[in-house]
Amino acid sequence: MAMLIEELIKSIEMWLKLIKKPQEYIDPNLDPVLLVPGVAGSILNAVDKKTGRTERVWVRILGADHEFCDKLWCRFDPSTGKTTNLDPDTSIEVPEDRYGLHAIDNLDPDMIVGSDCVYYYHDMIVEMLSWGYQEGKTLFGFGYDFRQSNRLQETMECFAQKLESIHTASGGKKINIISHSMGGLLVKCFMALHSDIFEKYVKNWIAIAAPFQGAPGYITSSLLNGTSFVHGWEERFFISKWSMHQLLIECPSIYELMGCPDFHWEHAPLLEIWKEKSNSNGESSVVLESYSPLEAVSVYELALSNNKVTYNGEKISLPFNLELLKWANKTREILCHAKVPDKVKFYNIYGTNYETPHSVCYGSQNAPISDLQQLPFVQSNYISVDGDGTVPTESAKADELKAEARVGVPGDHRGIICDRHVFRVIKHWLRADHDPYYNPTNDYVILPTSFDIERHREKGLDVTSLREEWEIVSESQDGKENADSGKTKVGSISVSHVGDDNTTWEEAHATVIVHPKSEGKQHVELNAMSVSARA
Repeated sequence: MAMLIEELIKSIEMWLKLIKKPQEYIDPNLDPVLLVPGVAGSILNAVDKKTGRTERVWVRILGADHEFCDKLWCRFDPSTGKTTNLDPDTSIEVPEDRYGLHAIDNLDPDMIVGSDCVYYYHDMIVEMLSWGYQEGKTLFGFGYDFRQSNRLQETMECFAQKLESIHTASGGKKINIISHSMGGLLVKCFMALHSDIFEKYVKNWIAIAAPFQGAPGYITSSLLNGTSFVHGWEERFFISKWSMHQLLIECPSIYELMGCPDFHWEHAPLLEIWKEKSNSNGESSVVLESYSPLEAVSVYELALSNNKVTYNGEKISLPFNLELLKWANKTREILCHAKVPDKVKFYNIYGTNYETPHSVCYGSQNAPISDLQQLPFVQSNYISVDGDGTVPTESAKADELKAEARVGVPGDHRGIICDRHVFRVIKHWLRADHDPYYNPTNDYVILPTSFDIERHREKGLDVTSLREEWEIVSESQDGKENADSGKTKVGSISVSHVGDDNTTWEEAHATVIVHPKSEGKQHVELNAMSVSARA
């Protein structure tokens, strides 16, 4: 009761202007940051070319499905590489309010109940403002039409203009880019096509959960069945999977997220189908057929050969688009040749510990598929790998770039950009923390560079393995390295514990490797494993 009275008094005092609202903290020494979202991570407005009327079509809840189909369904034009609206009187734009941050903050600002399901960069924006960043001075956003190709010239030009405007607004400072998901491919495309501009304006690039080698399971399912961006009870008010499917089938960005066929996967992503076959004697059998990413194209063609939508009373065919596939293959070729400029530092954060669709299977031995055109109407099953639930860890780690550090963080694809561990790592990389790891007694800073944890059950035992790396940054009092710093040190420790009833026990072993100190940095590796039995 006393706390409630205290809050009431404070409110009255503020209302009477007896006390002032605390001033927001601004750090003028921070370098500017540009946030780049992934697929479906930008608000999209539909503009009526005749009246100039503007309305939000992504994301919205009321009338969502109808407005989505009416205003966002599109066709790909191979002559321009651009997707254009089926409605010729509607154009799509991304709002620039709040220096681009509005479009990537809360994707449905009108929604109150369950609004966390459409938050995007909201938590990170709030967090960075608390660090001393200021909208329009040191914090900016880049929203874009995510239906389009990641290398569309129009998008590349807008990105270049954004970098130049931020450079000017911040007083000539170089920019830190933080991208999420497909935004990492957009940034990588720009870096490959305009490396001179990238090097001129960019200081650091931090990619989070980027599908550098694609998201095979997620995209295979999306191309054949569609996808839901909101789960739970909100789905009934949102976009149907079928409506989403008819959009994605004509989006260059989705084809650019297909699993890279040239990448040397540890386990190749497959499209598997239980098929019913008949021999010349009329006898039927069931076989499991597996298709590689390249072989799966013929399956997509057959499965979607009769795919159509009705728009303004006209039936429009939307089969699997081979022209789009050619465009996406060219995009992958460009991405493969990207290099980080010498004056730019690149960091990679990827998600772990979530089952992530990798291979997709349709039908079963008891319920086989007799006609491939049934696939869009059949529920798929997944063979999963480690990842963030959308992007496999293997894909996100394989950036094929010179990286200052790669750090794995347990987290799901959307949740990882709200993760406290991610905030802590980013804050340090941006030099916005004023050394939160700093120990004034020992004069060192611990900077994590790699973290991987894996858990599984084997022969009735719970097995956990951990691999972590970090750098200890310090200076010797005399300014010189220690005499024994040229030697690698290896140490180990083992511990065990037995439960009081002798039915449970646990053993753990760890090895620490301390590498020679160089330029004030000491690299440390930790490898640990624990084995436990429970009653």
